[in-house]
Amino acid sequence: MRRLLAALLLVSTAVGQEPGPATPSPPLPRYEIKRVAGAITIDGRIDEAAWQNAVTTTLQFPWAAQTGAKQSTTVRLLWDDEFLYASFACDDTDIVAHHLQRDDPTYRDDAVELFLNPNPKQSAYFGLEMNSRGVLYDYLYVFPHALVKTHDLRGAKLASHLRGSLNLTSDTDQGWTLEVAIPLVALAELAGNKPATAGTEWTANLNRWDGTEPHRRLSVWSDTLQPRPNPHNPVRFGTLVFVKE
Repeated sequence: MRRLLAALLLVSTAVGQEPGPATPSPPLPRYEIKRVAGAITIDGRIDEAAWQNAVTTTLQFPWAAQTGAKQSTTVRLLWDDEFLYASFACDDTDIVAHHLQRDDPTYRDDAVELFLNPNPKQSAYFGLEMNSRGVLYDYLYVFPHALVKTHDLRGAKLASHLRGSLNLTSDTDQGWTLEVAIPLVALAELAGNKPATAGTEWTANLNRWDGTEPHRRLSVWSDTLQPRPNPHNPVRFGTLVFVKE
């Protein structure tokens, strides 16, 4: 498996470059991840002071043809010596999630996603897709050649908190929040075993699948410029910058 991944990663350095569109592309976003000094409790509630001081970003809706409601999603990121942390605050009037086991297709539920490329010189990245129950589907995507579903990010912790009822369409919910802590050591091999320090830059995308068919909507941090709703396009990932504070 290690040799296969190494070969695929080598191939991935040569892919991902596409001809530029006839009109100028939207600029790629940048996000400064503040370093956190105190502990973050992964309980889905996003109530530590560190989260309040983190930079916020709100996901956008590039695909006008989608018919679902434009429900807001706010994302924050933090880091320390051990973990990269992410939190998602999702407005949601009808919270739906049916998948219960790790590596179930959680993206079919109300779900958020975090795609991480610790080595922007190539196009392979880790995918984390997490539903409103706090169930994780994770993989390594050697884009566009192979999605390795058996690759697990060891030690990842996540939890969600619901402000409403789950899978009950007869009432009106308020929303849900989710926290995830990803061990930096689990990302190290793809990063060339270089530790994340102040000034390190990765590429990433942040996404949310909201609602059920036929009224389902995808929102993203960085517009992937795909003709149909699709968050996978690493040449259109934004940049994450690790900073001291």
